[in-house]
Amino acid sequence: MPRIPAHDILFEPVDIGPVRARNRFYQTPHCNGMGYRDPTALAHMRGVKAEGGWAVVCTEQVEIHHTSDINPFIELRLWDDRDIPMLAKMADRIHEHGALAGIELAYNGLNGPNLYGREIPLAPTGLPVASFTYDPVQARTMDKEDIRNFRRWHRAAARRGREAGFDLVYVYAGHALGCFYHFLSRRYNHRTDEYGGSLENRVRLLKEVLLDTREEVGDSCAVPCRFSIDEPAGPDDISRAEAEDMIGLVAEIPDLWDLCLAGWERDSKTSRFGPEGDQEYLYENIKTLTTKPVVGVGRYTSPDRMASLIRKGLIDMIGCARPSIADPFLPKKVEEGRLDDIRECIGCNICVSGDFTMSPIRCTQNPSMGEEWRRGWHPEYLPPAKSEKPVLIVGSGPAGLEAAQALGKRGYPVTLAEKTTRIGGRVTRESGLPGLAAWSRVRDYRELQIRKLANVEVYLDSEITADHVLEFGYPRVAIATGARWRADGVAHHWTRPIPIAESAEVLTPDTIMDGTLPTGREVIIWDDDHYYMGGVIAERLADSGYNVTLMTPAAEVSTWTRNTMEQTFVQARLIEKDVTILPHLALESIGVGRVQVACVFTGRTRDIPAEAVVLVTARISEDYLHDELVARRGEWEQAGIETVSRIGDAEAPATIAHAVFSGRRYAEATDEPPATGDQVSFRREITELLE
Repeated sequence: MPRIPAHDILFEPVDIGPVRARNRFYQTPHCNGMGYRDPTALAHMRGVKAEGGWAVVCTEQVEIHHTSDINPFIELRLWDDRDIPMLAKMADRIHEHGALAGIELAYNGLNGPNLYGREIPLAPTGLPVASFTYDPVQARTMDKEDIRNFRRWHRAAARRGREAGFDLVYVYAGHALGCFYHFLSRRYNHRTDEYGGSLENRVRLLKEVLLDTREEVGDSCAVPCRFSIDEPAGPDDISRAEAEDMIGLVAEIPDLWDLCLAGWERDSKTSRFGPEGDQEYLYENIKTLTTKPVVGVGRYTSPDRMASLIRKGLIDMIGCARPSIADPFLPKKVEEGRLDDIRECIGCNICVSGDFTMSPIRCTQNPSMGEEWRRGWHPEYLPPAKSEKPVLIVGSGPAGLEAAQALGKRGYPVTLAEKTTRIGGRVTRESGLPGLAAWSRVRDYRELQIRKLANVEVYLDSEITADHVLEFGYPRVAIATGARWRADGVAHHWTRPIPIAESAEVLTPDTIMDGTLPTGREVIIWDDDHYYMGGVIAERLADSGYNVTLMTPAAEVSTWTRNTMEQTFVQARLIEKDVTILPHLALESIGVGRVQVACVFTGRTRDIPAEAVVLVTARISEDYLHDELVARRGEWEQAGIETVSRIGDAEAPATIAHAVFSGRRYAEATDEPPATGDQVSFRREITELLE
């Protein structure tokens, strides 16, 4: 298909100092939970993005020195020359597909507790480290010798970045992370010498290192500066006006300005708390301060919106992290006019959870993310079918939809049967809850792909029984019938059902999503799931006029969402909606008009009035069809059935990302020898023994 003319502007080249980007698509630095532990997997992941048409592909933050490690987070390291080959592999993979490679050098300072190396953290002022986990470690105030050493370390890292083959060598002063930002901010910089106090003094170190870096890399590399231009308002915070003045002082030294918000959690809000383009107001006037190219982010997936930003002169390049994860081939699809094929980011931040859980990155929309080398998966290309054997998939939730479209693209004849009149399963149901509308993109993308495949047939309003499956005689059968929320209190805290009075009003997220609301106005939500569901159900009921109390055995609501950087937003939203939050409590029993609760520390019990209770606990797989078919295995051969498999929540309830991954794994493994579980199912790198 031809490219839409209105998008031509996105494919103009952009000069960044001594290098030229082939278009305006810029993958900004982003973490991924792989770093120095999985360098080959990481190199392949970045390389696939270059293959997908991104003009610039950057690393995550790269620690430049052993006095600045942010363990337990697994980032990249450039501590000495031995780290160069690892990084060179990534630069080479990016260059193979014609993109520029950028390296984000980082000295974490106050953000680095140095748990691995046990070195003393260095900072402009000796304060407790500003880590995510309140580590009981304090930094030492840098003296002049420390500052000279730091400049030398950064210069050495810039030289190593150039030798590794990178085209852009960053000076990182963004996100309230790292030494430069701490010098810029009065909150962290209490110095009275030439590096503290006035705005000019606080900018001094950034200016010196920008000049050092330009001198070190010469004409072979561009020097971008990643810079925060807004942060929460407070007496010691950097105001917008002050940020503009700071840019003005060094405006022409960097070759590019990469703009972001202070506070990573604010810069990468989930779609529940920030729509696409949420940061656009930040870019006003910045182009009047510098002649250098400006990159801005905003979880952009709409090429029309992207092109509009360029035409308005707000920014020069479209910065993307999460959209490049959801669809590494987004630029190519825009270039080829295949807009319906764009796998749009849903803004769930499951990708971010990889960094916080020190595990390889994953994506709800793109199950190949992080698996490009580990499993040999590609976001666009699947291996051709090895047979013409048709596949029956029962259930059209995220696992069933992913399996159907992936198998269809491989060339298998696929029949997808759904017992309701709507496809999407839990995605369709959950996207109707507050703040989760963007999650419907998981369904919409796969539905569009299936419509284009003549070899995939979809049957709605078709409840399939074991008799049907045996009668149809499909050689391959995948059961993707999902799961239901438990109504007995079993989850993390209780592993056996709790006492519930027969006439007590008890609901689950399923009953709420089905449209059944409590009859009583005083509602308690018992959240022992700890992800998003408890919070959105509380919000849903509060919006409907109920007096809602959210009770949890954890210290805070939706505590796992710390891994998606939205817990503070969830808690604030519920407080704003007058939801009463009761932490550290266990639900002991449910009576009529009351519940008994116990302190999780002391065991002391008390009664709380409750006209209705919503249990947000564990889920039970709807695997009855699978179990019945297994019980009738003796009939398979005569019916022509070779395999019956459970996928997604029908196998084990988890996140939507898990379900999509399960669907892709099933599609990839079709006609492969059955897995025995004896061998590792993915590739991994083994640590070299030095002795």
